Amino acid sequence: MKVLVFISTLWCAFTSIHAISAMPSSQLFVAEKTAQGVKVKAITSDDSYHNQPLTTDNGVYFTKELSTQEGSQTDLFFYDFTTQQTRNLTNSPVSEYSPTLYPHDDGLSTIVVESTGKQRLWFYPFDSARKATPLLAHIDPVGYHVWGAQQDVMLFVLGTPHELHFTDTNGHLPKLVAKDIDRSLAFNKAKQVYSFTYNKNNQLWLATYSPKTELVTSHFVLPKPVRDYTWLDDDTVAYAVNNRIYMRSITSPKAVSQWMNLTQYCKTQVTRLSHRAGKVAFVCKKR
Repeated sequence: MKVLVFISTLWCAFTSIHAISAMPSSQLFVAEKTAQGVKVKAITSDDSYHNQPLTTDNGVYFTKELSTQEGSQTDLFFYDFTTQQTRNLTNSPVSEYSPTLYPHDDGLSTIVVESTGKQRLWFYPFDSARKATPLLAHIDPVGYHVWGAQQDVMLFVLGTPHELHFTDTNGHLPKLVAKDIDRSLAFNKAKQVYSFTYNKNNQLWLATYSPKTELVTSHFVLPKPVRDYTWLDDDTVAYAVNNRIYMRSITSPKAVSQWMNLTQYCKTQVTRLSHRAGKVAFVCKKR
């Protein structure tokens, strides 16, 4: 993989949901089931903010906080399963968050905090000879995003409350899907639905949105303090309660079972998960 081009003209503005003046330290692990139990490997240290993992066939993309003379910022990193090495992909003076594989070109889409204070979606090509460019430049502030099957994308738009917007790269105006949403977004390719979480009556619900029918379906309430989940297969999501991961079907939500016990590796709380091909990257709070 080629190193990503970085943006030299931007400077980080710490005025967003991702404000990094006091980012909590956390550590990233990768776990997988084996015949002997659960195999777990730490892929980062615990001395900084390591978060927002994206597990792929070849490795894990993630966000890491770095200290500079001017303060702190975040870059995008990649841990390679084959070499077991980690490298900084962006290495820029601007803060990037939430790395996501861009489905329409060879590179990553990411949230960038720009020098103007805007927080927008950008494309960072893997080819270092190409420049990074903003995507959907007319929409901000964006906190998180996930791509769908065609040219469509779902956006977490910051506000009071935060909103879920559905749009595409063809220039159509965004459609408001839900309000008072939380940070966890995903796309279920088999079912052709987006999944997200939203707050109702002081409870966090897992829901799906169908671009075809334009309908939102609420499935079940997530247990406190869960905020994140990951898809294990077409019908099953996984989430962590403290330091144990549970599986739950969206069609039979009463069927809940423990998938992994990570107590030995994470003494505090597992806060985020990303699953792909039997491997799950998870974030463990330092304290």
